[in-house]
Amino acid sequence: MRIGTAAQAAHGASAASHAEYEHTGQEARVAARVAELEERLGDPTDERNALSYTRLLEADEAGELSETGERLLDGLVLNADFVPRALGGRLERIDTLVRVMRQVFRRDISLGLGYGVTTFMASVNIWTTGTDEQRKRLAGLLLDNGKVSVAYHELAHGNDFVRNEFEALPRDGGGYLLNGAKQVINNADRAAAWVLFSRTDPAPGSRSHSVLYAEQAELDPDTYRVLPRYAAVGVRGCHLSGLDFDHSPVPATALVGEEGKGVELALRAFQITRSAVPGMALGATDTCLRTVVRFALGRNLYRRTVMEIPHAQGTLSDAFLDLLICDSLSLTATRAVHLLPDETSVYAAATKYLVPKVLNEAMHSLSIILGARSYTREGEFGIFQKHVRDLPVLSLGHAGSAACQATIIPQLSRLARRAWFSGAPAPDALFRLRDDLPEIPFDRLALASGRDGLSASLVAAVDELPTDTAEACAVHRSAMRMMDELRQIQEESLALLPLDRTALASPTSFALADRYSVLLAAASVIGVWRQAALSGDDAFLADPSWLAAALHRLERRLGHQTPALPDTCEARVHEEVLRRFHDHRSYDLYNTPLAG
Repeated sequence: MRIGTAAQAAHGASAASHAEYEHTGQEARVAARVAELEERLGDPTDERNALSYTRLLEADEAGELSETGERLLDGLVLNADFVPRALGGRLERIDTLVRVMRQVFRRDISLGLGYGVTTFMASVNIWTTGTDEQRKRLAGLLLDNGKVSVAYHELAHGNDFVRNEFEALPRDGGGYLLNGAKQVINNADRAAAWVLFSRTDPAPGSRSHSVLYAEQAELDPDTYRVLPRYAAVGVRGCHLSGLDFDHSPVPATALVGEEGKGVELALRAFQITRSAVPGMALGATDTCLRTVVRFALGRNLYRRTVMEIPHAQGTLSDAFLDLLICDSLSLTATRAVHLLPDETSVYAAATKYLVPKVLNEAMHSLSIILGARSYTREGEFGIFQKHVRDLPVLSLGHAGSAACQATIIPQLSRLARRAWFSGAPAPDALFRLRDDLPEIPFDRLALASGRDGLSASLVAAVDELPTDTAEACAVHRSAMRMMDELRQIQEESLALLPLDRTALASPTSFALADRYSVLLAAASVIGVWRQAALSGDDAFLADPSWLAAALHRLERRLGHQTPALPDTCEARVHEEVLRRFHDHRSYDLYNTPLAG
């Protein structure tokens, strides 16, 4: 079934309206999709809404996903957003997929992860390396609202995939026998198919594993079982369980890509999922900021509102800046998939490492303003506690923080020799929020390239940034200090010992990866501001005040001693926090209208 048919069945759309949709531009399509999703989700603060925060919290307390939410997403054929357009779906850009899913994560991380993101993470493996037949079958399954799970995890080995024991043994007459267990698999009990990271060779090393695609309907039910569901602290509605196979036969056509290339396939898929998922989760922190702004405006303390207390104002402004920083890094990482596919490995890892870390820290700071109410699991502020419990889950799993740093570390020395201070800057299109992009080049994703256009953009910006106002001067000084930081990282990366360039590196290497990730975020916010200033489409993003404040925060994260900012910077950011709250607009780069 192609998405034209599915969407029309759900909404009664005519063939003419579908043709009109197909001939609109990329930005018009995603803006319409986001607006449609937000309208259907409704006002989350209206308790009469079946998808209000109150109803979502009730489902969470029961340990289930919202049934109403899943029916609504079925009706919208959300799975089509994970299927490439060439296969009948809506997927054409990774950054626009992030914008769509952010609306779901703004309401409920469990629903975003449990309904869709697991399916997205699994299907990327097939779009990247699968055969035409595998792609066609998976597309049909998803467009019929089926689910697919990805099974990397084995509790005994965590993120150390090359030690995984789950086997796909050669079978007499061809094909494989699946044998062993996978744990903590989302939707293992509800999936119509599984993507399985499997050992196909008993020898040690990265060439011993492959990826298989197995559809439940084709398996002998007597040869496998779904393991009991895990009780979780966060994402309580997600169905986290496992799979246990006992020499379950699958045909040779189940192999995805080449035998022995499972690690490479997984790492290429990670370049897309690591870039995308953190940006989706940004919606949850947006909701938390909005919740605390509402509290601060309505709560009196010391004969004035909490919002009038300078510390509270600063905390709320800082959280807003953190969202803009994270969205800028997410934007460049997702657009790099299209524009710089050979450089995406390091950008994706930096995004998956830094964004959840910053968002969790922002939520902790916001909880201090909310006080004891941040612990309540029901009522007006219950959604805050739910998001606080759910968000850390996205830092774990098969692409945890340490695994992301371990992806960056081996590339630092090569980048220091070949890229920093000598490479070409990234194209301007990398930083443009709404510009069209070419198709996703699944076949051009590279594990490493030795190029880094994003850092080169930071270096180039130093000579091009204006200095005509106090705010612009603050930006220029920060950019200079960031460039000096990159020079230090370059020197330290070149001096790394061989062991410190591997996943077994010392804490020094991991600290280098952390600092480098912060610099990529700095390059991203500078690039976003420059393009916004050129276009003039968004007065706030074109103002250097927010950029100066964002760079100031990033410098403090690096441990720099920073001079005070012009007072106008903090005032401008605080003003925007209040404006977006009262106008019901999102706290990200897109300033999207919200239902409530």
